[in-house]
Amino acid sequence: MLSLTHSSRWRRRTALIAVLALLTASAGCALHTAPAPTTPWPDVLQTLLPTDVLLLGEKHDAPQHQQLEQQAVTWLAERGLLAALVLEMAEQGHDTRALEPSASEAKVQAALDWNTDAWPWPAYGPVAMAAVRAGVPVLGGNLPRSALRDTLTQSALDTLLTPAQLERQQQAVRDGHCGLLPEERIPGMVRIQVARDVHLARTATSALRSGQVVLLVAGAAHVQRGLGVPLHLPEEIRQKVVIAHAGQAQAAINNEANLIQQTSDLPQGDACATLRQRWPTAPAR
Repeated sequence: MLSLTHSSRWRRRTALIAVLALLTASAGCALHTAPAPTTPWPDVLQTLLPTDVLLLGEKHDAPQHQQLEQQAVTWLAERGLLAALVLEMAEQGHDTRALEPSASEAKVQAALDWNTDAWPWPAYGPVAMAAVRAGVPVLGGNLPRSALRDTLTQSALDTLLTPAQLERQQQAVRDGHCGLLPEERIPGMVRIQVARDVHLARTATSALRSGQVVLLVAGAAHVQRGLGVPLHLPEEIRQKVVIAHAGQAQAAINNEANLIQQTSDLPQGDACATLRQRWPTAPAR
């Protein structure tokens, strides 16, 4: 009887040790597989490398987004990774290649033929100057204003998108103009949007350098994988997309980028007020 009791206690003790060992192992495993802390900007860019072209999309009236762009330029340049900075905010054909890193801001603006009415220099100047100071060329990538009128009637641009993509782009133009743009103007506006994407893609492609990254900065609509510049880059070019988004991003946008960089909500306002003054009556559909 005594030996039986001893044996039972021994078996219970052995079982308890086994359970504790299992719990300890499980706890260790859980600790090992716990997700790492979120990588802060701009170090998160490391997770997107290597790539040939890095497309960074912004909301134009979000100052935090221009800060992200400046930090991205500096981060890449300090590591010798930045081949060029391509900007939607300057037209194709204008660049800073001939300037020294010490060039004044006035010379940089002149070289880029900067349109301060469309793009406030205090917002984008620090982005451009970060590249210039690092000895990295800044390239205008946008469709020249002189080509806008002819682009409106270039129906060949319609064929660069699939029917589904063309429909999406048409709706994006409607939404971007608050549903107030006259319907007959939508095809031309879509062609301008596509032409801008094509020009940005060609500018980025022309600036490629082995082992380095071309950083392209544009509005978020221009960098979407399923609709914008990525469609017009050669297939062999590696590309990654980051979209800066003010506030909570809609789930659908996640399919358009490799990374969504969330920033603070913008102050509430009516972005359509100006257009309503120009077009007080919504166009007939």
